[in-house]
Amino acid sequence: MKKLAVYFPGIGYTVDKPLMHYSRRLAAGLGYEVLLLPYSGFPPKILGDPGKMLASFRIAQEQAEKMLAEIDLTDYDDILFIGKSIGTVVAAKIASESPARSRIRLVLYTPLEETFSFSFGKAVAFTGTDDPWVGREKSRIAGLCKERNIPCHQIPGGNHSLETPDLQEDIKSLERVMKETELFLRSM
Repeated sequence: MKKLAVYFPGIGYTVDKPLMHYSRRLAAGLGYEVLLLPYSGFPPKILGDPGKMLASFRIAQEQAEKMLAEIDLTDYDDILFIGKSIGTVVAAKIASESPARSRIRLVLYTPLEETFSFSFGKAVAFTGTDDPWVGREKSRIAGLCKERNIPCHQIPGGNHSLETPDLQEDIKSLERVMKETELFLRSM
């Protein structure tokens, strides 16, 4: 069985940051071929600026599509799109338009609301309750996940990196997130 894990990082949350790094180790350990999409070139000060958010999405999408152009996703039996922040939006859009759509599963680390504007299959989400990118107390992420029957794991007090002021809690949370990620990866 051919398996592929494609990594869609965030704007400042690169593929070397904890969520992406450890999930990549999990995927590789489970026999997935790993493809990293290290896009760049975003405008500064994006938070709260819809125009810059849209421009950033287009930059990431264009670069991701270019890097994926050489890959025939239909050659794979199981495909994971693992995204962080804006990477979840790009992953969802590409998955929704892919001829391999039925084989693509998504891991959504701190997804943005725009992620849910696309139609995609099986997924799991992780979000913080104190994430300024999705409105903190007003976040619609858990509700959007519920509407789509997507398991949504919330980190109490977690920011956009799922981190809190308490390092020891962050380590415990990262372990829980990776356990849930591994269960999802194994659930094909």
